[in-house]
Amino acid sequence: MNKWPITSLKGKINIKHGFPFKSEYFSDEATQFIVLTPGNFYEEGGFKRQAGKEKFYTGDIPEDYLHKAGDLIVAMTEQAVGLLGSCARVPESGIYLHNQRLGLVTTVSKKILKDYIYHLFKTKTVREQIRLTSSGSKVKHTSPERIYDVRVPLPTVSEQQNIVSLLDTLETKIELNNRINTELEAMAKTLYDYWFVQFDFPDDSPQGQGKPYKTSGGKMVYNPTLKREIPAGWSDGIIADVIGKVPQATKVLAKEFQDNGKVPVIDQSQSYICGFTDDETATIKPESAHVIFGDHTRAVKLVNFDYARGADGTQVLVAKSDKVPSYLLYQIVSDIDLSSYGYARHYKFLKESKCVIPRAEVSQRYQNTVNHWHEKIRDNIFQNYELERLRDWLLPMLMNGQVTVK
Repeated sequence: MNKWPITSLKGKINIKHGFPFKSEYFSDEATQFIVLTPGNFYEEGGFKRQAGKEKFYTGDIPEDYLHKAGDLIVAMTEQAVGLLGSCARVPESGIYLHNQRLGLVTTVSKKILKDYIYHLFKTKTVREQIRLTSSGSKVKHTSPERIYDVRVPLPTVSEQQNIVSLLDTLETKIELNNRINTELEAMAKTLYDYWFVQFDFPDDSPQGQGKPYKTSGGKMVYNPTLKREIPAGWSDGIIADVIGKVPQATKVLAKEFQDNGKVPVIDQSQSYICGFTDDETATIKPESAHVIFGDHTRAVKLVNFDYARGADGTQVLVAKSDKVPSYLLYQIVSDIDLSSYGYARHYKFLKESKCVIPRAEVSQRYQNTVNHWHEKIRDNIFQNYELERLRDWLLPMLMNGQVTVK
């Protein structure tokens, strides 16, 4: 039973559509401004930084569409399953652009707090109402008017603030861990780019004396297969050459996923962990780390802990060469663009993709350097899982008044 009165959001919030920024001005080169997309949302809600994948903008900026810190935005289009109705709070002022397909939420503060809306839109009851009233067969859409009709519990503003304060304490730690992970991922990617794309790895030869290889004049040789120069002593190959046999284990069907369990399940979805299982015959134990590739989704995940494999379309890549160890394999696969194949089984194309094969000593040095970073990412993921469990347990009880905050 709900302790709070139930009411619609009509007359309490306003949602402003975003601006259709022109794709011709999108850039991979860093500029002052970043265009926000549904990719900047976590499915359950929250701002997702896209380090290394940002859409920078070089065109003119309409003044009213530059976000301020604390702006509340909502995903109006479900470009990935589960994103429709997801809310996020913009972390900084003067950087992020209010793009189309995103709604900017403002509230009548005497009736409902903006931060209360943020947490409210994480509840299953609100998200289900948005989903059921959406339009579109393949890609679902909602509108401000449909969201205004959503019915929600509405405690007093002071009670709303107490709820927000408690949930934000958990949210702050979760966001900090996510930010640390994003920065660590970016560090590993930057090092990969320096060493294996720009070829400026430390040259430990007597001539190089630890200086960046290519920049300091290291010998480069033209490779006709890769159609570019690569360091002398390096070679070319395809992904199939550097991956080994997949461990035998029971695959876990989506209908068998549990909310809790002994073993996390990794599949091809955008969610890093999609569920759990207690089936020990499904457990895979990586020696170092495995790379998960989504046959349909092209999602790429690094897994450096015991896990179970999701069934449909979840491909496991096991590094077998000391020249391309697990963490380097993850970066190489992440860097391969298979988007031109559209909706297809992409694994066959991935295995045929060409790649550079470095000298083992350079690859192992990279592996050893980034190992601690990936271990920290893993630890933060599991700490966040426990924090999210606590938050998700509290959330519905706080929203219906079953639990109150003094």
